[in-house]
This record gives sequence, C-alpha cells and structure tokens, in this order.
Amino acid sequence: MTSDITIHGSQKRIYRIAVSSFFFLAGLCFSSWASRIPDIQSKLHLNNATLGAVLLSLPTGLLISLPMSGWLVAKFGSRIIAIGAALLYIFTLPLLGFAQTTGHLMICLFIFGMGGNMLNISINTQAVGTEVIYGRSIMASYHGVWSLAGFSGAAIGTLLIRTGLLPWEHFFIISGVALIIVIAGFRYLLAEDVNRNEQQPIFAKPDRSLIYLGLIAFCSMICEGAMFDWSGVYFQKVIQPGKGLVTTGYTAFMCTMATGRFVGDWVATRVGKKRTLQLSGIFTAMGLLIAVIFPFFTTAVLGFLLVGAGVSSVVPLVYSTAGKSKILSPGVAIAAVSTIGYLGFLFGPPFIGFIAQASSLRISLGLVAVLGSVIAVIATRNKF
Repeated sequence: MTSDITIHGSQKRIYRIAVSSFFFLAGLCFSSWASRIPDIQSKLHLNNATLGAVLLSLPTGLLISLPMSGWLVAKFGSRIIAIGAALLYIFTLPLLGFAQTTGHLMICLFIFGMGGNMLNISINTQAVGTEVIYGRSIMASYHGVWSLAGFSGAAIGTLLIRTGLLPWEHFFIISGVALIIVIAGFRYLLAEDVNRNEQQPIFAKPDRSLIYLGLIAFCSMICEGAMFDWSGVYFQKVIQPGKGLVTTGYTAFMCTMATGRFVGDWVATRVGKKRTLQLSGIFTAMGLLIAVIFPFFTTAVLGFLLVGAGVSSVVPLVYSTAGKSKILSPGVAIAAVSTIGYLGFLFGPPFIGFIAQASSLRISLGLVAVLGSVIAVIATRNKF
C-alpha cells in the first residue's frame, strides 16, 4: 500500500471502523482485568510486594514477544496477526478469573501479555496504514477508542462488582462481546501494510530518533501502568472509600485519557508534537503529586484526572512517528520503540509494589511522578 492509492470516503470509513473495533476490543479486555485486580489480590491473599511480582508476568510475556511480533507482522502482514492475537487475548481472559494459585495466575498473565502485545503491534500497524489513506494524523483517535473501551470496561467492572459477580463470570461476558467484534470486523481490516518488508530481521537496531521515542514511551508507560495496576489498590488501601467506589480513581483516569486522545491529533497539529509532549509530562507529574500529597477522595480523583490527560497523547504520538520510519517497516519500528517503552510496564509493577511494601504506596507513586517530568525534559531537548 502506498500513499498515492485513491480510496473512496465510504471505504475509508469502513477501514477506520474495523481498525477502531479491534482497538476497542483490546481496551475492553485489558480494563476488565485491571478492574478486578483488587478482588483477585484478596482471593489469593497477596500482599503488595507479591502482587507486584505477580503483575510482572504480564509485561514479561509482552516484552519477550515484542521482537517476534514485529517480525511476524512484517512477514505475514498485520491483518492475519491481529486476528490471531485477538482470539488468543479473548480466550485467555477468563482463565485469569479461574486462577486458584499464584503460579496459575502468573502463567495466564504471561500468555495474556503475549496476546496483548501481538494485538498491539499488529493493530497499530493497521492504524499507520489508515493514516496514509486519510493523509493526516488520526492515530490518537484510535488510542482514544482504546481508552473509551477502558472506561467502559471499568464502569462495567464497577457495576458487576456491586452485583457480586465473580471475576471469571465477569470475564466470560467480556470475552463473548469481544468475540462478536472479531467475527464482525476481521474481514474489513487492511489487507496490505505500508512499506512492508518481508525480509526484515527479527532483531532490528533502532536509530537515535527511535531510541528517544522509546525513552518517552518508557516513562509514560510506567505512569500508565501505575494507574492500570495500582489505582484500585491505592483507593482501596489509602483512600478507603466504600467498596463500590474503589474503581472511581481508575475510571476518572480512563475518562480523561480517552477524552485527551480524541482531541490529541487536533492539539498536536496546532501546537506541535514537542509542546504536546511537554504539557503531557507536566500534567502527569502534577496529577500524581496531588493524589499522593493530598490522599483524600476528591483530591485523589482530581489527581488521577490530570494523569489521564497527561499520558493520553504520548503513546499515540510515539507510535505514529515510529510507524513512519524511513529505515524500518512500520511493524518492526513500532516493535522497536515498544521494546524500550514496555520496559516501563516490566519494571513498573514490581518497583511500585516493592517500594510500597518497604515504605508506603504513597511514596512509591510519588517516585513515579518524577518520570512524568522526565517526559517533558526529553521532549524539550529533542526534535520530533
């Protein structure tokens, strides 16, 4: 596929809807898991340090599969990989709810991470292809759909927690919805990728610009991971609202994250990528600091709202820029940047858990806030 292909408006919209539906699927499955972490922690009697170690399994599976995912997309195309990865993701989700031991949960999270990563690389490659068709930036809106799905998943999780539904029952419902999405949308994904190179090596060395993009993603993903994995625990253990309000912080984060991504393309076009990334880092650091310095319900919700706005556009901007690399094919370039970025997911959960166990969860999240300011610093010193 090349940028000079003429595609009618109705067909462009069909491609965009299909790709968006897979982003929605990914966000719905992940947020459904995240919304039940406190319940599964209680079920398996895990302390903060042990939970941190268990959560490490997901990004480990994700990170190990990164080079292979980029190569598979380059070799076979993003369409077939997206379909297969989505099915793996869907069928692994209920197994997380069935876990009866720590070991079982860790194995399932490892597989869940692999499926999620393959879906992430392949569907972002699809997104780069549709950006070429549209001739403008629309990547942030796709990630906005992911966040909207995350918001929906958190809201559904809150509702089902109140009804007393067990995690595995909750996950079965979500898997059924996700399977319907795959069946309805798979045939409308792009058949060919932009600048696809079937001879691309499995391990490709990123250039300097991709390394900087990866470092920004690294800092942002630690902050995102803190919200995904620890926001519910923070509200449950520190804020201590009623049981039905435990997911309020996570829901607030996902709300502004989704909103920020739907306006992210517009903002980046008008103020530039550098300024957008600078503001993103400032908002992220400020939000986390407000939440930990003032550990009350209202201020914590306000802080998490700012964090959502801060991280909203970072990863979409990084992926969109990487996917247009002149050196590597889109899937491999995105995988190379993700390899650096997802180290944040790899080190984030245990870092937060171990520090929380040694001191407090407030202190560990306060240290994460520093990484928000690092995003602004890197963006200031580099051109994008």
